[in-house]
Amino acid sequence: MALTNPTTLSSKSLCNNPLSVPTTQSHQPTFLATKKRLVHPISAAAAADGGKSPVVAEKPPKAAAPVAAPKPNSGKWSIESWKTKKALQLPEYPDQNELNTVLGTIESFPPIVFAGEARHLEEKIAEAAMGNAFLLQGGDCAESFKEFSANNIRDTFRVMLQMGVVLMFGGQMNVVKVGRMAGQFAKPRSAAVEEKNGITLPVYKGDNINGEAFDEKSRIPDPQRLIRAYCQSAATLNLLRSFATGGYAAMQRVTQWNLDFAEHSEQGDRYQELAHRVDEALGFMSAAGLTVDHPIMRTTEFWTSHECLHLPYEQALTREDSTSGLFYDCSAHMLWCGERTRQLDGAHIEFLRGISNPIGVKVSNTMDPKDLVNLIEILNPTNKPGRITIICRMGAENMRVKLPHLIRAVRQAGQIVTWVCDPMHGNTIKAPCGLKTRPFDAILAEVRAFFDVHEQEGSHPGGIHLEMTGQNVTECIGGSRTVTFDDLSSRYHTHCDPRLNASQALELAFIIAERLRKRRIGTQRLLSLSL
Repeated sequence: MALTNPTTLSSKSLCNNPLSVPTTQSHQPTFLATKKRLVHPISAAAAADGGKSPVVAEKPPKAAAPVAAPKPNSGKWSIESWKTKKALQLPEYPDQNELNTVLGTIESFPPIVFAGEARHLEEKIAEAAMGNAFLLQGGDCAESFKEFSANNIRDTFRVMLQMGVVLMFGGQMNVVKVGRMAGQFAKPRSAAVEEKNGITLPVYKGDNINGEAFDEKSRIPDPQRLIRAYCQSAATLNLLRSFATGGYAAMQRVTQWNLDFAEHSEQGDRYQELAHRVDEALGFMSAAGLTVDHPIMRTTEFWTSHECLHLPYEQALTREDSTSGLFYDCSAHMLWCGERTRQLDGAHIEFLRGISNPIGVKVSNTMDPKDLVNLIEILNPTNKPGRITIICRMGAENMRVKLPHLIRAVRQAGQIVTWVCDPMHGNTIKAPCGLKTRPFDAILAEVRAFFDVHEQEGSHPGGIHLEMTGQNVTECIGGSRTVTFDDLSSRYHTHCDPRLNASQALELAFIIAERLRKRRIGTQRLLSLSL
C-alpha cells in the first residue's frame, strides 16, 4: 500500500525548491546568502585494498587557506585541513569546475539534519557504552536512485521497528535505532577499475558518483549525481520523520508491523506472539490509568547514518552550530570511517576529528591495539562518552582471538567507547553461481563470539550493525526460511553487497534478544547476591 503524507516532498520538488524541506521541529531557522565558494583542487588516490531545539548555522564556515601538512593528530583543524592529507577512495572528476559549481550549490542548500539531533544521539549512544541501552544500526549496503520509493523506505523502517521491540523486550533496555539510510550511497572499493570481456572501466563507486551499467559513459564520475543524492537523502529523512512521529510507530500498532511475506513464517509467528504480549501489557497500563497517549508511546526516535567517504560532499554540508560554536556534518546524525580509510594520518580521520557528530570506526582483525588507542585519542581527546563507536567486523574466529586485545588496550587507556558488532563484512563468500553472498550461520557465529568475548572481558556488548532490507530478497543464504545457493538469483537486487532480508533480520534479533535477556538475568542475580 502506497503511503501518502501531506508533508512529504518528492525528490523532484525538493530539487526545484531546496529551501522547503519540512521537519517535525517547530524552530524555523533563517538562512543567509553565502559568499561564492572557492574550492581547491582535490588530490585523490585509489585504495589498495532529534534535538528539541534544532539550531542551524547562519552560514557555512569560511574556507581556510591551505597550510603545510601537519603531523598526525597535530595542528589546528579547519573545514579544509583534510586536503593537506592523503585522501583515499575519492573519485577523479574529469571537470573540476563543474564539481566546484555543484559543491557550491550544495553548500547553499539547507542542512539535512540538525546539530541538536546529533547531540541527542550522542547521549543515547553513551548509554549503550555503559550497558544501559543497545544500538541497532541497519539498512542498505548502498542506497540507489532506481529503488528509491516510499514503500522501500517504509519496509526497512518497519522491520527495524520490529527488531527494536524484540530487542527491547529481551534486554529490558532502550534500543537506539539508527538507519543506514538517507545518505548511504558511496562505497569504498578494493580496486579502481573493473574488467569484463577484455574491457577495463572505472569501478562502480555508488549512485552518487557514477552509474552501475558497464559502459564508459555510465562509469565516468558525474558531479550532478551529488545533487540528486542530496535531494533523495532529504526526501528519505522527511518520510522517516513522518513515520516516526506521525502515529505509524505508535506502540499500539505493534501487532500491525509484520511484513506480508513474513506473516506466516516461523519468525513472523514468534513476533506476533511477542506483539500480543506487548499489547496485553499496554492494556494493563491503560486499565491502571496509565495513558498510552503519551508521546513516548506514540512516537519513536530514529536517526540516520552513513559512511564518511566523499569528503567534498561532506564538507559542503558541514555547518558551524551557532549555540556551541562546534562544527557538525549535517548530512547525517552519525558518520563512520571505513576499514579502508581509517589511516591515522589520512584525510578522512583529519576531517572527522573536527566535526562533533557521533563517529563510528570500522575495525577488522588487522587493527593493532596501539593504533586503535591512538585513533580514539585523535577523534575523542576529551574522552566524551557516546562520541566513539567501535564497529568490529572480523569473522567469528578472529573475533574470539583479536577482540579481547582491543578491549583490554582501550580499557587500559581509560577510553570510553561503544562496542558494536558488524557480522556482515567478515563473512562474504562467492557462491558457485558467481554471486557474492553471506551465510546466516557465519553471521550468527560472529554475533555469538562478540557476546562471548564481552562476557569474558566484563565489558558491554553495545550494539549490532547490519546490512539489511525490508524487501523479500534472496541475497544471504540460510536462516529458518532457508535460502539456498540455487535461490540467490531469484531475488538478488543489491547494488553492492548481500543483505539480510526481513525474516533473517528478525530471526537474528530474537537470538540477540535472548542473549540480552540472559545477560540481564545474570546481572540481576549478581546484584542480589551482593546485597
